[in-house]
Amino acid sequence: MHFLQIVLLAAVQGLAELLPVSSSAHVILAEKWMGLDPTTPEMTLLLLMLHTGTMFAVLVYFGKDWKSTYFQSSFKGWAFVRQVFLATAATAVLGLGLKVLIEKVFLKGTPHAEVEMLFGNLKLISLSLACAGLLILYAALREKRTHPDPGLGPAQSLVIGLVQGLCLPFRGFSRSGATISTGLLLKLPRAKAEDFSFALALVITPPLLLKEILRLWKARAFAGLTPAQTAGLFAPGLEGMVFSFIAGLLALSWLSSWLSRGRWGWFGVYCLAASAAVWLFH
Repeated sequence: MHFLQIVLLAAVQGLAELLPVSSSAHVILAEKWMGLDPTTPEMTLLLLMLHTGTMFAVLVYFGKDWKSTYFQSSFKGWAFVRQVFLATAATAVLGLGLKVLIEKVFLKGTPHAEVEMLFGNLKLISLSLACAGLLILYAALREKRTHPDPGLGPAQSLVIGLVQGLCLPFRGFSRSGATISTGLLLKLPRAKAEDFSFALALVITPPLLLKEILRLWKARAFAGLTPAQTAGLFAPGLEGMVFSFIAGLLALSWLSSWLSRGRWGWFGVYCLAASAAVWLFH
């Protein structure tokens, strides 16, 4: 890959990842425009490494506020951590279940069937964008700013975690858009729904990155590449992480501003427009 391609993909990823418009869909479209195959182990690993860059942006942006809000005491801090891991467990169960279902049922008979084969399906991406857009719009219409904060309990955490698991196989079904919208529908304050969504991103990114590293390692063995050649495949991702980190900080600032001004629904409108564009011009 050329350096400019890495910079462009990192910018797209960083700006879109932390906005509820599906960074994966945008990166995949950019990759296809560049003539790259988003379903290959190299490209899926690159995408996850770009996600890691934005994960560090989340830590920098939210770290101070999270410390003062959720970690004033060990009791309050552990309560928040428990909800994050409860939601992540729900995500893992549903995500793995969907992976098995897709590979063993919907892709049955396909040689070397992997859920990543869906990542280049533009019609599926279009439908996923439409679903995300409708969910965001519905949450924006149902949101009532005067309701009391019900608190973040196990029930809310499980529901948000399950919705996150539903997003994993479908590029275009924005993870942040779906989880924040679900939080709003569960009557969580916008700031708390945003905090919880991005805390989940911090926890889920490392195991997904490890999964893609193992997938690339298996593909390396199949292709007969040496360990040195395989190590070279990580270079684009490491470079891209720096740029996605910078772009992610900019996107987080914008997202928080739009949330505070009650403009959540506009992201749903964008997702629907993007869905139509992908469907018409794929």
